[in-house]
Amino acid sequence: MCGIVGLFLKDKSLEPELGNLLSDMLITMTDRGPDSAGIAIYGGTAEGRAKITIQSANPSADFEGLAGDLEKAGIKAHVWVKSTHAVIELDASKLADMRETLERIRPAVRLMGSGESVEIYKEIGLPKDVVARFGVRAMSGTHGIGHTRMATESAVTTLGAHPFSTGADQCLVHNGSLSNHNNLRRELVREGMTFETQNDSEVAAAYLTAEMAKGKDLGQALTGALDDLDGFFTFVVGTKSGFGVVRDPIACKPAVMAETDQYVAFGSEYRALVNLPGIENARVWEPEPATVYFWDHDKAA
Repeated sequence: MCGIVGLFLKDKSLEPELGNLLSDMLITMTDRGPDSAGIAIYGGTAEGRAKITIQSANPSADFEGLAGDLEKAGIKAHVWVKSTHAVIELDASKLADMRETLERIRPAVRLMGSGESVEIYKEIGLPKDVVARFGVRAMSGTHGIGHTRMATESAVTTLGAHPFSTGADQCLVHNGSLSNHNNLRRELVREGMTFETQNDSEVAAAYLTAEMAKGKDLGQALTGALDDLDGFFTFVVGTKSGFGVVRDPIACKPAVMAETDQYVAFGSEYRALVNLPGIENARVWEPEPATVYFWDHDKAA
């Protein structure tokens, strides 16, 4: 049992409120998973820029002088430290080189997410503490997803917390359990994917990344997941401009959605949505089994 939430804003006037709204939604789901929590915020950067979110168990050592060490390695970057995480903003052309550079100059840090838009913050602890630690309420953006975890498939660690990100501006939160993740992991490794954990949800994220690398959009990749992933699952997925939801054919994991002219929202339970603006006039429904729901700022679903 985990709690997942998502919010996709249609109304730009709500963008300064994204972090605050999403935080309230996630905190409401605390009793569905008290061991760790995380949030992904899609907020964009200036044209030609990108960002990477990293995590450290020893931030005072790993983040001290990081900007200077990156410059010595040939990468000019701005570094913002947020507790155990740091956001590195850099020229987008250097994004592909950053993982190798970090492995060389800061081998202990872990990559949470990267791309032109996404920032990911996750740690062991309750949602209210994770939200406060990283100042999520003050963050603005176009869409975001969150997760509070009750571990079933792997250890309680920062890396085992959701969201999982396995591609640029892509991340996934999951409620459920996959039965064929070990076989699928081996297939994805042969295709060149790498994994940080033994978590089945990371396999789901990597599957979607691999499918989108073949030219599929998020909606098409989620449709393929219905055939290729076995088990019980509800996924909420973010991309640079998109937001998708899918449930397995049995759909035993709870889910509810709401849509207005201002937003699309997802929650494991309706109580996660009750404080959203205009919720009393929203179209509220339970997403159907084996049905993909997909919204994109750049194109129609």
